[in-house]
Order: sequence, then C-alpha cells, then structure tokens
Amino acid sequence: MQIVTAFVTGGLICVAGQLLIDKTALTPARILTAFVVAGLVLSAVGLYQPLADFAKEGAAVPISGFGHLMAEGVREALRKDGAWGILTGGLTAAAAGISAAVAGSVGAALVSKSRDK
Repeated sequence: MQIVTAFVTGGLICVAGQLLIDKTALTPARILTAFVVAGLVLSAVGLYQPLADFAKEGAAVPISGFGHLMAEGVREALRKDGAWGILTGGLTAAAAGISAAVAGSVGAALVSKSRDK
C-alpha cells in the first residue's frame, strides 16, 4: 500500500506541474523554481512534513521535496550552529543530491557532443 500511496502522491505533484506547463505561459524553469519555493514555504509553515510522512518518497522525490530538504537542513543547522546555519544548512542537507547532479552533468558533457540549435 505504501508504494501505491507514494506513486499516487508523486504523480499528483507531477500532474500539477504538467498542468502549469500546459495551461500557463510559465517557462519550465519558473515552474521548477516555484515548486522548490513551494516545498520550502510549505515546510516552513509545517505542512510539508505531514505530507512527507504520509507519502514517503512520493513527496521526497519531486522537486518540491528538494525545497523541503533545504528548509529542514536550515532548521537543523540553526539549532546546532545558530545564525551561521542559515547559510550552511540547506547546502549541507542537499550536498549529496547537488554532487550527484554535478557529477552526472560532467559525465554527460564528456560523452556527448554539443551543438548549436
């Protein structure tokens, strides 16, 4: 049942993004940014954690989960390091994902050939 819950929740988040792409003039970059900020804001007001507890990876994998991850990192670093945690917490919490994205991008750049459109 947990797999179904995660799949449906993640799918609904993706459906919201697809509707924004299809029905608005927003660019994909703005939509991605909006989802990260929405995850951060929902986490800050305490609404994303119940969703994450309910849907598990269905709420963690979409890009809104990245905003939640960064907000939780800042919250934890604030408790641990004080005001310095505002600057370091989000990046510390998301370091593995950011590193994987950079490594994957470098790998793709090494094996592919760039060209003008």
